[in-house]
Amino acid sequence: MGFKAEYALRPGTLMHQYRIERTLGGGGFSIVYLATDTQRNAQVVVKEYLPSNQATRLEDETVESVSEEASTTFRQGMKRFFEEAAVLAKINHPNIVRVTDFFRENNTVYLVMQYEEGKDLRWYIKRQGGHLSERFIRAVFSDLLLGLRELHNLNLLHLDIKPANILLRPGGKPLLLDFGAAQSAYSGRRLTGPHTLTLGFAPLEQHKRGHIGPWTDLYAIGATMYACLSGKAPPPATKRAERDAYKSAAKKFARSYTRELLEAIDWCLQMDQFGRPQKVDDLLAALQKPPAQPIEDQPDSLFERLSLRILGVRK
Repeated sequence: MGFKAEYALRPGTLMHQYRIERTLGGGGFSIVYLATDTQRNAQVVVKEYLPSNQATRLEDETVESVSEEASTTFRQGMKRFFEEAAVLAKINHPNIVRVTDFFRENNTVYLVMQYEEGKDLRWYIKRQGGHLSERFIRAVFSDLLLGLRELHNLNLLHLDIKPANILLRPGGKPLLLDFGAAQSAYSGRRLTGPHTLTLGFAPLEQHKRGHIGPWTDLYAIGATMYACLSGKAPPPATKRAERDAYKSAAKKFARSYTRELLEAIDWCLQMDQFGRPQKVDDLLAALQKPPAQPIEDQPDSLFERLSLRILGVRK
């Protein structure tokens, strides 16, 4: 379920001190814009809550629910979006996108984030066809997990971790993006109401077949690392539940990566949520533990070599 381009705000629209420059993209629940903060003369990213199956844009730019039945769901989602924006604004971590403001306008709510240069991990995986080096994967995901731990410590789950939501800034420092699916992590509760998920990266509990928790995000981390090796996501969890065709990373990539890294990925991708790492520190310890055998001298691309140098990782 994607966003409807015709619902996007027009370039030049001014809300508070933010002037919309252009639409960057969006999903089923939001539209994302590049904007200028006119007070600071700086570029920012503005995310607008606009679930395309529940609301529409009127001529005066206000947002209105499509029906009386959809109105309740729309209002509840808007309230949750606003409350969680307030929590995200408290996070100041180098690997989590910085939320600088949030406000109500046009009968909906907006989230303002710091703009960062870079390319997302999806672009890089496609460019390389997978086969990213182990040194690079360990360095990037160790940093990313530090940011995710900060999020979990505030009892928030991301619930849409995937290569497209990981920005690699100049130098390779990762930044976790897009908190449109974020929800409170109330002690293993079930998902309720409409929610965002991405096939291949979402575990079974996100399909309302279990209880969400930190282990839910860690499945997505494992699926994203798997994509770094193979160039694509593992099979969707719903298909795996019917007939599990997932071939373990430890078998499939044994000639190219260390056993420790591959076993960490397979650990994350367990179908049983209790069979996965239960918290970020569990996986972080596995990634940071020196492998029994030296990492093979895989050829790093120029991008990886420059990134590893700035990340402080040496061969």
